[in-house]
Amino acid sequence: MTNRRSFIKEGAVAALGAALIPSWVKAIGTERKTILLCSSWQTFNIGDIAHTPGVLAIFEKQLPNVNVILWPHDVANGVKEILERRFPRYAIVQTEEAVAAAIKKADMLVHGSGPSLVGRKNIVRWRKETSKPYGIYGITFPGIYAAKHEVIKATPLDTELVSNAAFAFFRDSVSLQFAKDNGISCPVMEFGPDGTFAVDLHNDKAALSFMKKHGLKEGEFMCCIPRYRFTEEWLAKGKNRPYRQDHVDYNNKMKDHDNGPLREAITAVVRKTKMKVLICPEDETHVALGKSLLLDHLPEDVKKKVVWRDRYWLTDEALSTYKRSAGLFGLEMHSPIICIGQGVPAVVCRFYEQSTKGFMWKDIGLNDWLFDMDDPAQVKNIVPTVLSIARNPKAAKAKALKARAYVQKRQKETMQILAKSL
Repeated sequence: MTNRRSFIKEGAVAALGAALIPSWVKAIGTERKTILLCSSWQTFNIGDIAHTPGVLAIFEKQLPNVNVILWPHDVANGVKEILERRFPRYAIVQTEEAVAAAIKKADMLVHGSGPSLVGRKNIVRWRKETSKPYGIYGITFPGIYAAKHEVIKATPLDTELVSNAAFAFFRDSVSLQFAKDNGISCPVMEFGPDGTFAVDLHNDKAALSFMKKHGLKEGEFMCCIPRYRFTEEWLAKGKNRPYRQDHVDYNNKMKDHDNGPLREAITAVVRKTKMKVLICPEDETHVALGKSLLLDHLPEDVKKKVVWRDRYWLTDEALSTYKRSAGLFGLEMHSPIICIGQGVPAVVCRFYEQSTKGFMWKDIGLNDWLFDMDDPAQVKNIVPTVLSIARNPKAAKAKALKARAYVQKRQKETMQILAKSL
């Protein structure tokens, strides 16, 4: 009798589980399909780390009966272990033998979110060794920095690779329009949010410990991220990038222009509200900049309510901290994305050298929280906007949640298209 009851119960649970699987997932068929995800570009930036767990989380939620294999560029510095803990059923291949087996096994290659078609070599290999479909998920295109007024063009290779994809989702509408205007002929080209919006890595223990040590209370502090126009990547461990004196000179020329408004916003928040401010990094080079560009220039009375994070962190601890803040503002992109993914308000201050990725804020309904640092009329509104978020956290959070809902809607719709290609 016990066995019979257990059998009936298990059958009912299985039937309920099957009923909960979306119809577009069922359409894939009973045979479990496999996606090979090309992603994980680098680890010195928490945003580049976040691309991968974000896309994996979307697959996990929207395509629960699909296998996923990660083909990473870089999962060093503890990132591989973080991914394995969060996604234990998804394999990570790094050896040539494992990659070759994954290419043979997978039914589709998906190029993950990124600043451009970073994994073009992987796609070239996929096309050479298979005739199976591939798609592109959430990139800026072409993502090439050029001097102002210089005509930007996609390379012939990138044009061919995107045109022959089963689908291409661009993370900002400017990239999508660029593709259309430049003869890209991919059958499906749409706006597809950066995968980072879906990242859900957590390290609450580390975040809470740091907050307690520095007197940061949940909902009573804002976060701020500085940066230079050009990231001085030669200072990052393991990057081995060449020193660029021209970048150093331009950074010094623009550093106060770009970071001055952040100092003003920090001062306004501290003096006019009960909020504290946490100065924190998105990449390794921001740690020192937090002190030299922001903290060292603040009035003494303001410094008393400002915390400078003096070391780099990984995406899980950053997310656990951001979700407990009242909001974030600064000169970076992916920390704001992580925040909106958690329903936390975030202001993006962008400039020309950052490519077009910042325009995704317009695409998801947050144009009021997007500022062009090269437009004086917009720069003057940064401080009152940040101050408004600090003074009206409930209204700001409602706005962030509305943007998140739209992003999640698009994630679901993009997965429907991907499923058809499987």
